[in-house]
Amino acid sequence: MTNRFKESLLDPGTFSVTWEIVPGRGANEKAQIEAIETAKAGAKDPRIHAITITDCPSGNPAILAENLGKEILDLGIEPLVHFTCKDKNRTQMESQLYAMNRSGIRNLLVMTGDYVNDAFGGRAKPVFDIDPIQCCNLIASMNDGLEYQVGPKTIKNQPADFFYGCAVSPFKSQESEQIGQYNKLIKKVRDGGAQFIICQLGYDMRKFHETFQFMKENGLNVPLVGNIYILPFGAGRLMNRNGIPGAVVTDKLLHQLEKEKQAEDKGKEARLIRAAKMYGIMKGIGFAGAHIGGHGMSAADMDYIIVEGEKYAGNWKSYIDEFDYPMKNGFYYYQKDPETGLNSEKHTEIDPDNLEFRVGGIYHLSHFTHWLMMTPGKNLFNFMRGFYKLIDDTKVERPYHFCEHMAKVILYDCKDCGDCAMTHTAYACPMSKCPKHQRNGPCGGSRDGWCEVYPGKKKCIYVKAYTRLKGYGLEQELSAYSVAPCDWKLYQKPSWVNYFLGRDHDAKRLGIPYVPPKAERKAMKRKAK
Repeated sequence: MTNRFKESLLDPGTFSVTWEIVPGRGANEKAQIEAIETAKAGAKDPRIHAITITDCPSGNPAILAENLGKEILDLGIEPLVHFTCKDKNRTQMESQLYAMNRSGIRNLLVMTGDYVNDAFGGRAKPVFDIDPIQCCNLIASMNDGLEYQVGPKTIKNQPADFFYGCAVSPFKSQESEQIGQYNKLIKKVRDGGAQFIICQLGYDMRKFHETFQFMKENGLNVPLVGNIYILPFGAGRLMNRNGIPGAVVTDKLLHQLEKEKQAEDKGKEARLIRAAKMYGIMKGIGFAGAHIGGHGMSAADMDYIIVEGEKYAGNWKSYIDEFDYPMKNGFYYYQKDPETGLNSEKHTEIDPDNLEFRVGGIYHLSHFTHWLMMTPGKNLFNFMRGFYKLIDDTKVERPYHFCEHMAKVILYDCKDCGDCAMTHTAYACPMSKCPKHQRNGPCGGSRDGWCEVYPGKKKCIYVKAYTRLKGYGLEQELSAYSVAPCDWKLYQKPSWVNYFLGRDHDAKRLGIPYVPPKAERKAMKRKAK
């Protein structure tokens, strides 16, 4: 069966259009009825290539996107299901992917997801077991025919047919935040195999162009989709105060929305014109499509945006100055082109000595310790490996583990996961310091360097990591490779034993030989006899 959404994105002559719906909480409520009615309208319009379905937005409970996706598929239009990592572990994610594959749902937008919110009985427990890059690896494995072991036997599943992409946020105000987003974008395409990218929500057209240019410069040759939201004043005010993490509405734009709402139609015409112009500019720049949404959006609204947007596309450069909404003291990856109002090809000059905060003594100590003891084949590495072989699975290991863990609690707030990822994040532990446990880069929810979950209280760990590494001239390490998910069978086991004896996720990348635990060695000897 033909996948119209995939075909539309891969066809250079087609500008792909998706219509976003928010299905809401409940099964047979107004929100679900309206979502299906929207899908019916989309199915009748050949210019619309998919209905995209959100997955518990803002961390609130909602009907499963994939369940609604099956109903939408039956209406004759492709669903694009948001598939987030926030509230299911990797077992549940694999199970849901099997169900979608069997139902014929093929298009996925893989994201970290908003931090969980209140649900039945209070706030739900966040999961964040794997991140979007790791989830993409799972999906890619399923497309190849997932292999797994059952005893000595290797089983291989039938290949799936998922077409999957990821999101990126260019709307960050600080150097560390923005480069963190682009580092993760590289990993999503290079290591995760993402087949398309959708931008986060914003209204600074220079930032949209920045993403397009960055992908082109770095050889990320997958379709890029713009994000268009029909923005009323109420939603704009919410985004302006970071009520929807990652979506950016500046003070300048909010003032404009406030003026527009004084009109007889409460600003609706102005909103539609803005959306249509964004459509036209994105098409003119070279985006592969537009992801369009808005509360209460009708088929007539969508028709207006497409028809007028096509007209604006013919003279798109003349509307760029209407989307000059920079963040205060905002960072741009490229220097501005005064002629177009977009970006030149020249990079913004980055001062290596301009650090966003002081690199503290803990990192200096950690960096030195890693250099001295933890680099395979150098300095004290072999000595440390020999020491851990001696204490492994002995009476000494337990008191040693206690001392190691206590030291890490004091220095890093260690949660004793046993599969340590601190070396990849400049010793800002992603398992204890990041509420979303992101081991491969920042989520899209930070604002002005602050964590989405603790705004004004805690800095995003990747802001810290970038600053620390930049102080040593090592900031490029944040995009050098991807980090595997935490292996929870190592939980509450000494992480240095696991590292030096080749049992954690670093072993394969660094070529550290595996040393089986004593119990496993004994079992191997018995089997050999």
